[in-house]
Amino acid sequence: METEERLGWRRQLRDVLRPEAKGGPLSRRAMSADVVLAVVLTVVALVVAARYPGDGPAFVVPRDAYGVPVPPRPPAPGALIVEDAISGPPWPLVLLSALPLAARRRYPLGAFAVVLAAALGIGDRATWITVLTCVIGAYSAVKHSRYRTLAPACLVVAAVPAGLAFRQTDPILPGWSSPVVVLLAAGVVAGTVRFWQRRLAAGRDRFAELQRAQEEDMRRAVEEERGRIAAELHDVVTHNVSVMVIQAGAARKVMDAAPERSKEALLAVEAGGRAAMAELRHVMGLLAAPDLGGADSPADGLEPQPGLGQLDALIERVRAAGTPVGVAVSLPPEPLPAGADLTAYRVVQEALTNTIKHAPGADAGVTIGYTGDCLEIEVTDTGAVRDSSPADGNGNGRGLIGLRERLAVYGGELTAGPTLAGGYRIRARIPWRAA
Repeated sequence: METEERLGWRRQLRDVLRPEAKGGPLSRRAMSADVVLAVVLTVVALVVAARYPGDGPAFVVPRDAYGVPVPPRPPAPGALIVEDAISGPPWPLVLLSALPLAARRRYPLGAFAVVLAAALGIGDRATWITVLTCVIGAYSAVKHSRYRTLAPACLVVAAVPAGLAFRQTDPILPGWSSPVVVLLAAGVVAGTVRFWQRRLAAGRDRFAELQRAQEEDMRRAVEEERGRIAAELHDVVTHNVSVMVIQAGAARKVMDAAPERSKEALLAVEAGGRAAMAELRHVMGLLAAPDLGGADSPADGLEPQPGLGQLDALIERVRAAGTPVGVAVSLPPEPLPAGADLTAYRVVQEALTNTIKHAPGADAGVTIGYTGDCLEIEVTDTGAVRDSSPADGNGNGRGLIGLRERLAVYGGELTAGPTLAGGYRIRARIPWRAA
């Protein structure tokens, strides 16, 4: 247990000391701005050090063993008073106290270390420019360093020798302007600015991620809608065209022998074509704008989706195609939801369409009932000499796959397969009311 805790502590320490990911390359504008700032500060520092030596922010005051300032001794009577010449700081140190700021974004910790070392070398001859360059270096070290934990720690450590170097100075400004306070204040400001910049960047990233997620959801919704429309087109076209083909074939066979029967068959073809066109207009109307109608017209000019209320018309069309259909319907007393009603209609439509296509001349039976909260549908046929099977034993036909997708939306089930008598059976369970 102790070994695991030690490993966990080491892992946390590595995570804290690990540098952040390297950002993108610096822009030419930022690099140029840093170079200009460093050159200007260097020139000003050289001019101030040469023309105004000793005019720094602090001066050395002699102190006794108890830290009390010692007043200067008065000159002896008749002694010649000679003022000490005050020399400026060495120019190499002045250069190093400002010029490294040209790399304050690329190498923030290194630039601050050089600037601070030069300021400590200048000592009590430091000027206000030296203090300013140290503040800028400390700010840059915390603001731009990839080491988010090491940079503030280095700043705290650097404040110690700065305080020791100027411990015998009395600042012109109040005591809060001591090197320790100035450096730490610069670090706190830099840390605050960095924190808010990171929060703003994280907010922008979250917003961009939400936009991408919304676009992905819209794309997925469009794909799902296209799939649903394709299923609607399949159901509409397959059923009505199958009826029309059967009726046209029957009219062709009896056209010479029984013109009246061929006329009835052609009327059935016409009715099936009109029904197909009406439903196609409805399905394709889903892609149109909802406000195409005029002020006195319906909202979209479309008929409602079919349901079990149109079951009688569907059965009549199938019977007209030459397929006898027996119907037994027992619906719950409460109205069916629109989705469940449409799904039940599509199940019967697909099953009877398969009978017309693959079992011509067979008898079909439709049974609709309910038990509890589920609507139960069973469509069977007696079988015939089939040209092809609508699906294999597992019911994997294109139409049956679409039915399974429809039923899955409402938590329903679909089973399809041959019967022992040689026919075919399709069963569906559709929950129509929440349990």
